[in-house]
Amino acid sequence: MKNRCRGCQTGGPLPFDFTMAFHPIVDIGRGAVWGYEALVRGLEGQSAGFILDQVDDDRQYRFDQACRVKAIEMAGRLFPRDGDTRLSINFMPNAVYEPSACIRTSLETARCVGFDTRRIMFEFAENERMTDTGHVARIVAEYRRLGFVTAIDDFGAGHAGLNLLAGFQPDIIKIDMELIRGIAGSAARRAIVSGIMVMARALDVTVIAEGIETPEELSVLREAGIELFQGYLFARPAVARLPEVTLAA
Repeated sequence: MKNRCRGCQTGGPLPFDFTMAFHPIVDIGRGAVWGYEALVRGLEGQSAGFILDQVDDDRQYRFDQACRVKAIEMAGRLFPRDGDTRLSINFMPNAVYEPSACIRTSLETARCVGFDTRRIMFEFAENERMTDTGHVARIVAEYRRLGFVTAIDDFGAGHAGLNLLAGFQPDIIKIDMELIRGIAGSAARRAIVSGIMVMARALDVTVIAEGIETPEELSVLREAGIELFQGYLFARPAVARLPEVTLAA
């Protein structure tokens, strides 16, 4: 096959199986669920770490592709057909050899289950080990060209966040929960979040605050201008189903 990447030609089937849990991202202004993040879990509800511990470098590509397919197939069954609810998928930049080739399986899966690719968001963690940030920029550019939403997860958790934001602008940044925790009583954390919001507005980047656990955190972040939130205050991840969501105001 033309443009077939190295990952498509190597490796065998994964020696383990897994499923997905879904965690809502809510739009407080609209009082609605904006989307769901797909989180890998074991078949008996084991943590993501239990699965990721079985993924070595030789299995990265197969695992990354399998996660995408699983998430899209399950979203096709579980998500409302007539809505615009987004599906957020975590991906491994180091497992993407050639962006236009490696995305084909995701596109074909979405077509097969009738899931609009414009509802898919791909996110990667700021603190993930990246061997080539230029390659990440090419991935983001290709995904945006194809109509996907792109996001930096855990913004503020690693050392490369500002450099990544300067090098390429995703559609969304997700503020790391460690910056959120205790923000109601921390002037420093409030100042940092305020600075992130100034940058985001200047770059036309949407902000999601993740890890929201208390009404006080929600109130402070709403005052900062954030409208999209994720955290246990609204729901816990539900394995192989969509959880009931409490839209706290």
